Amino acid sequence: MASAKGRAPAGGVPSTPVDYRTIDRISGPLLFVEDVANAAYGEIVEISLPDGTRRQGQVLDSRKGLAIVQVFGPTMGMNVEQTSVKFIGEVARLAVSDQMLGRVFNGLGEPRDGGPKIVSDTRLEIVGNAMNPYSREEPSEFIQTGFTNIDMMNTLVRGQKLPIFSGAGLPHNQIAAQIVRQAKLRDSSEGFAVVFAAMGITSEEANFFLQEFQSTGALERTVVFLNLSSDPSMERVITPRMALTTAEFLAYERDLHVLVVLTDMTNYCEALREIASAREEVPGRRGYPGYLYTDLATLYERAGKIHGRKGSITQLPILTMPADDITHPIPDLTGYITEGQIVASRDLQRRGVYPPIDVLVSLSRLMNQGIGKGRTREDHRGVADQLYASYATGKDQRALSAIVGEEALSATDRIYLKVADRFEKEFVRQRPDEDRSIDQSLAIAWEILSELPDSELKRIKPEFIQKYRVPAPAKA
Repeated sequence: MASAKGRAPAGGVPSTPVDYRTIDRISGPLLFVEDVANAAYGEIVEISLPDGTRRQGQVLDSRKGLAIVQVFGPTMGMNVEQTSVKFIGEVARLAVSDQMLGRVFNGLGEPRDGGPKIVSDTRLEIVGNAMNPYSREEPSEFIQTGFTNIDMMNTLVRGQKLPIFSGAGLPHNQIAAQIVRQAKLRDSSEGFAVVFAAMGITSEEANFFLQEFQSTGALERTVVFLNLSSDPSMERVITPRMALTTAEFLAYERDLHVLVVLTDMTNYCEALREIASAREEVPGRRGYPGYLYTDLATLYERAGKIHGRKGSITQLPILTMPADDITHPIPDLTGYITEGQIVASRDLQRRGVYPPIDVLVSLSRLMNQGIGKGRTREDHRGVADQLYASYATGKDQRALSAIVGEEALSATDRIYLKVADRFEKEFVRQRPDEDRSIDQSLAIAWEILSELPDSELKRIKPEFIQKYRVPAPAKA
């Protein structure tokens, strides 16, 4: 039985790491190791199995000589008598390099594309550093996704964290892949890259993403991390941190503007719940750990811009709401931390509208900081407000007409009903391979608003109506 001999004081590095054969019990993905002196939170360990294979793990908790170790991989083949644990004395790090662009890695940052391992002198802690609020720069630049209903109605701003709330069976994977392909800055002279991390996805979904990125050339500017549903769930806790560490290197060391797409955050939270259950913690809401908010914040708050740095990190987390419940702890807490949400609609999906994004319940809190003259166009805000109001009125008339019949509506009400239909069929709906510029989106918006008389365009400045107004369609 090993003792603590050879280990340095807390915070130090052991001069001679020793093997501990003091495992008290194995519970799910966790090892409980006794008689360990000064094990540090987040410290990496090396686990030797009876058959000679080795696996890695990380210290989740350390108190009174007991170290709780999270295993990166299955615990099958381990036993308390013959399995040994060696505490390395350093936290998890990722070797980062420019060569990561165009590469595909697994959830632990190991190559899964058959390419060479990344060798670099720069190895960064995956936990990252908290961004000092005082050093944050206010987001102010527009990122074009190619989706009209996002770019026009819920604009993504550089340095923002804007989640997509979806549901089982909705095309969030297709939307994510299309954003990775199409996302761009208006100023093409600025460097732009994408970091894509998928957690708990199926092999079919992984193949879909890789085929999309490779066939369109998007992979050249993208770093991909894939954790499959067949991989150990504990890797899902590490995967987004690997992705964000890579993004921080590209943004703050290479001056790139980085878009980070994280999918599916629900699978990540399920992994956290599994760990909490194995540790026999007192559960919080719906069995999730009480620190779920804090844990999610350590990921989401790694987005932003820093004074004096050219690069930026923008986050687009994607999560599936269990039972389409937006009050579920995962979307609920995500909404508190992030700056808005884009909500997928099952009703629009049933009616064949892609992307099925409901703009009336979606919101981008930083939209005003990224639009307007010099960023998108001077009439953007007014046109978006007018579309919101007109679509909402049209949906109300649609519900009313289902009761009293369309013939009972006034002439103006029937116009709003037509505007709502055109909004869904022409403005929201677009092909999966259609990449619209912001100018194209504005043109479609004005075309739809041409149905309304000038007296109804109350949210657009008169000078913009005069400058951009599209002639009303001729009546049959």
